Amino acid sequence: MVSSVAKSNLAPLRSFCFLNSVFHFRNLRELTWLLITICYLTSQSLADDGDFMEEFLKREYSLVKPYRGLGFSSSSQWDLMGTAMVTPDHVRLTPDLQSRQGAVWSRIPLLLQDWELRVQFKVHGQGKKNLNGDGLAIWLTRDRMKNGPVFGNMNHFSGLGIFVDTYPNDDKTHDRTFPYISVMLGNGTLSYDHDRDGRSTELGGCTAMARNSVYDNFFLVRYSKNQLTLMVDVDGKQEWRECADITGVRLPTGYFLGASSATGDLSDNHDIISMKLYELTVERTPQEAEEGEVVTIPRVDNMEQFQVEVEEEGMSGVQLFFTLLFTVVGLVVLGVVGLIVYGRWKENKRKRFY
Repeated sequence: MVSSVAKSNLAPLRSFCFLNSVFHFRNLRELTWLLITICYLTSQSLADDGDFMEEFLKREYSLVKPYRGLGFSSSSQWDLMGTAMVTPDHVRLTPDLQSRQGAVWSRIPLLLQDWELRVQFKVHGQGKKNLNGDGLAIWLTRDRMKNGPVFGNMNHFSGLGIFVDTYPNDDKTHDRTFPYISVMLGNGTLSYDHDRDGRSTELGGCTAMARNSVYDNFFLVRYSKNQLTLMVDVDGKQEWRECADITGVRLPTGYFLGASSATGDLSDNHDIISMKLYELTVERTPQEAEEGEVVTIPRVDNMEQFQVEVEEEGMSGVQLFFTLLFTVVGLVVLGVVGLIVYGRWKENKRKRFY
């Protein structure tokens, strides 16, 4: 009797212990699987990031600290020109002094079909707003190491130019705020009109308040499947803002990356902190692969859509006044001279009859 009661009392206890162990076992198993899953996903994410940096970042085309491979030796991958100099923190293209030009150019031609270039830069100086200049440019061009009037590079260039223009030369046109970043594609014959801030050849652009900024300044250029995208990050939000998106862009391979700057009567420090070039892996259909053409001269499909009609500047009130004044004075002088000549002619004619 006692043994049966004891057994009946132990039965619920054994059942509770069994259920409790099963419950803990299930929780422990689920927790273990959860931890394994998290560790696997984390390792995959880190591996993907590592593969991306190792596989896609092209160091031979990139300019990063501590700026190894930059100089005048035969093993250098980048050349300095003009006033450009290397410091531990940046490559200074021009100092805050008048009439300076400087540049840095890659020695290795870019052979990638799809790529992305991320540039960190800094423009700063003592001059007040609109009393500074002139700006800097990033290039992908056929010719390298050429001095000239376009932000320190040659005019009539062949290739791509990204301009960070800090001074409004055409001060009578108030359609944009400076600093202004713009895109131009040169074919060897187009001329950059500095007096008009390049409006007639601009493919796209936007305002970017990057001068004397307290934030890090970046812009990104992506070229893939004949589409060129320009994005900026200059306001400290650490997110890209679209600046220009251009379709139908045809760029040859084998051109050279570079950066240049120039100062005139006004000046600024123009610094390149880094230029990182990434190769993009892009899937193409068999039809797209077959239609791929060999581009020899840079061009844009339907270029007419980007043409900007620049109106000729009319005469000011002062110019009109002096123009009319000189016209009237000229007519009066001509009239007086005519009367004198006519009077002498009549006098000579009258003397002939005596």
